[in-house]
Amino acid sequence: MTDSPVQSPRRFATTRWSLVVAAGRKSSPDAEAALETLCNAYWFPLYAYVRSRGKNANDARDLTQEFFARLLEKDFLQTADPDRGRFRSFLLTVLKRFLANEHEKEQTLKRGGDRRKLSIDFDSGEQRIQIEPATSATPESIFERQWALTLLQRVLSNLEADYSESGRRELFEKCRVYLTGSAGAPPYAETAEQLGMTEGALKVAVHRMRKQYREKLQEEVAQTVSSEAEVEDEIRSLMTAVAR
Repeated sequence: MTDSPVQSPRRFATTRWSLVVAAGRKSSPDAEAALETLCNAYWFPLYAYVRSRGKNANDARDLTQEFFARLLEKDFLQTADPDRGRFRSFLLTVLKRFLANEHEKEQTLKRGGDRRKLSIDFDSGEQRIQIEPATSATPESIFERQWALTLLQRVLSNLEADYSESGRRELFEKCRVYLTGSAGAPPYAETAEQLGMTEGALKVAVHRMRKQYREKLQEEVAQTVSSEAEVEDEIRSLMTAVAR
């Protein structure tokens, strides 16, 4: 994307993750709801990490569900460090500790019961695992890349929903290829003709779409860091992870 960072008038003063961090040492229904929302949104990178550690699909499902159950029920938030306030870093650190403890206690088959569970579509997650190309990347690198891809897909889906609700779905479908500056994007003139627009009008529409995409990207990333100052740095980290 070629647009410069958008200076949105909306502030990031209260995000889901900053709310969780602030409530780390006290009981807070708001923090619990915020944490559950983030976990539901970003479960797949954690599942992919567990699978990449050699666990089969069934064990990975059980471990991922048990991890979230403990995260939602216990004071894991006390380990959240506001100075290193990225939700992804916190989750991976706590997940590693959880997996190490599970191995030491040899309780792989003793989970479940009446514990609270998130509604997770593990079947779709396993399908994504199976179509991923073979790689020698570390589990940590796999986690980082899948986190970035999951976040970017959420942003794109939210943008698509906005265009669909406003009756501009076709415009979105034709222009989404221009969001990332893909070398395979068709000439503007070709797409403009298909949409019944002038080439100039199409370029304006793409510029607006890129701006909206950037704003939504900032908003989504803001939900996973503890301050506005971290947003741009986190975006750069995510783009690096995708490019690996």
